[in-house]
Amino acid sequence: MAVADTDDVTESRLLLVEYDRIKEEQKTRIGFRDNLLYFTLASATAVLAIAVPGGQAPLLLAVPVICLVLGWTYLVNDEKISAVGCYIRDRLGPRLAELSGAPGAVFGWETYHRDDARRTTRKRLQTAVDLFTYVALPMICVIAFWCSPAVRPLLLTVSLAQTLALAVLGWQFLRYAEL
Repeated sequence: MAVADTDDVTESRLLLVEYDRIKEEQKTRIGFRDNLLYFTLASATAVLAIAVPGGQAPLLLAVPVICLVLGWTYLVNDEKISAVGCYIRDRLGPRLAELSGAPGAVFGWETYHRDDARRTTRKRLQTAVDLFTYVALPMICVIAFWCSPAVRPLLLTVSLAQTLALAVLGWQFLRYAEL
C-alpha cells in the first residue's frame, strides 16, 4: 500500500498540502497577533494603575519596554501574515493554476479581498491604532516621567534610549504598513 500511496503524489497535491499548512500558520499568527494588541493594552493599563495613584513615576518607564517587546513581536507576526498571502498570490497560486490548466487564478480570495475600495482606509486606520498603541502610548508615559520630580540622570538616559527605540519601532510600522 505504501507504493500505491507514493504513486498518488503529484506536484498539485503537494502544492495543495503546502497551501493548507501555510494557511494554518497564517491563521495561527493572526490570532496571536490580534491577542498581542489586547495583551499590550492590558499590561500598560496594569502598570498605569499602579504607577499613577501610587506616585511611582519611574514605573512609567516599564510601559515603553512592554510596548517595544510586544510591538516588535506584533510587527514580525504581521509581516509573516502578509508574506504568506504574497507567497500564495505570487508563487503558489500561479503554479497550481499552471499545473491544473485552470483558466483563471486559483485561491481567488487572496486577491479579491485586497481589491476592496475601503481597504486603504482600513490599512491607514489600523496603522494609526498600531502607532498609538506601540509608540504614542509609551511616549506619553516617557513624557509624563520627564515632567515628574523623579527624573534622575540614569533614568533620564534610559528614557532617552527608549525614545530612540520607539522612533525606530514607529518607522518600522510605517515601513511595513503597505499604505
